[in-house]
Amino acid sequence: MHEPLLGVPLIELGVPVVGSYGRNDDGSFVTATDFIDVVLGEGHAKPKGIGPVGQIDLEKLRALAPDLIVGSELDIGKVPQLETVAPVYLQNAGKGRAYGFDVEEKLAGLVGRQEAFEALRTAYSRRLAHVRAALPSDPAGQTYLAVFLTDQINVVWDMSGAVQALEDIGYVRLKLDGDGSGSTLGSTLMVPVSAETFGQLDPDLLVVMNSYAGTTRGETETRAALDRIVPGWDRFVRAAREERLVFVDSAKVTTPTVASAMHMLDALEAWSNR
Repeated sequence: MHEPLLGVPLIELGVPVVGSYGRNDDGSFVTATDFIDVVLGEGHAKPKGIGPVGQIDLEKLRALAPDLIVGSELDIGKVPQLETVAPVYLQNAGKGRAYGFDVEEKLAGLVGRQEAFEALRTAYSRRLAHVRAALPSDPAGQTYLAVFLTDQINVVWDMSGAVQALEDIGYVRLKLDGDGSGSTLGSTLMVPVSAETFGQLDPDLLVVMNSYAGTTRGETETRAALDRIVPGWDRFVRAAREERLVFVDSAKVTTPTVASAMHMLDALEAWSNR
């Protein structure tokens, strides 16, 4: 019922996901970003479409004969419909209910793939130790701020591989006044901050990512997107002036998967080698 949040973790665990929103009947993606390819790499079987995002085609869903339908709290009103097709599990994903890649761990327990998850976590732990040793200074206790750009600046919240990796390696989230106020389930990934507030913040490490709604997620495009929101930011934000600035592909690092955490570690290692 939500491919980046639920489908990608299940596929990383080796579970055959037969259908999801946002795909055509042949499995091709209808939006700019195919999270399966970007996060997990090409070659995975693609789910077939079950209708436009938010609009279930029950006949298509029934034809896929799923053993289980996995949704989030957002889908609670659809449960009676969905239960006519298969048993339904709703994964808590709201702010304060999910952190890092623990959604993937919970799904692993649900579908009996705990060993697969532990193997992924073991590989991640080894990579974490290697990248930590390569950083220019010990990150323990240093602050970080991760921002996601849309038409405004948003602070990346708890539930993503990016946050898991940053905090496991030793960084601490920079505290903001009114942290998270007004956030909703739609903000499981991010909460907005004003351009004024952003300009006053001084994290030890600033992580910047452009929206995955388009294909312009490289450093050049991300710098330009931030400059449109806060002109001249790179002249007065100290982390930018002192090159304590990491650009990452939002599509790679914002799913609640071990793979997204690994992509964040790759970005940190590349930054440390510059």
